Amino acid sequence: MEGYRSFTLHEHWSIVFSSPIIHLLPTTTSPIILLILSLFFSKCASSLYSKGRVLGYERAMRNQNPNTSLIQVEGVQTTKDAQFYLGKRIAYVYRAKREVNGSKIRVIWGRIARTHGTNGVVKARFRNNLPPKSFGASVRIMLYPSNI
Repeated sequence: MEGYRSFTLHEHWSIVFSSPIIHLLPTTTSPIILLILSLFFSKCASSLYSKGRVLGYERAMRNQNPNTSLIQVEGVQTTKDAQFYLGKRIAYVYRAKREVNGSKIRVIWGRIARTHGTNGVVKARFRNNLPPKSFGASVRIMLYPSNI
């Protein structure tokens, strides 16, 4: 596969490098390896999303464009790494006062459209424009649809 490199560390471990993520994988299922995995990784939750932060609307010197929001993806520092997230779905989850369908939690869905600048910031378009109250709030960047 393009963009992946794997190396064998010792006889029981291999390390796989993909664009934004490094994986440490066991090559055997010996009891010692399983014990190490259960001790160190039992409290880690593998999630289907990455975290990001809303920076604000796309803007020029005097004008703002509320249709497009700027998102800083956690752990992404370069444009090349940010390109992994293009096309991924993004969710802004928030609490409202009034209950609708038995829940006060609501979601505004969107999609990452393109990168912005050289520091790993991306532009996202949401179905409804994000409210200004969301600036600085965290968003969930789903790891689907996958390009791999």
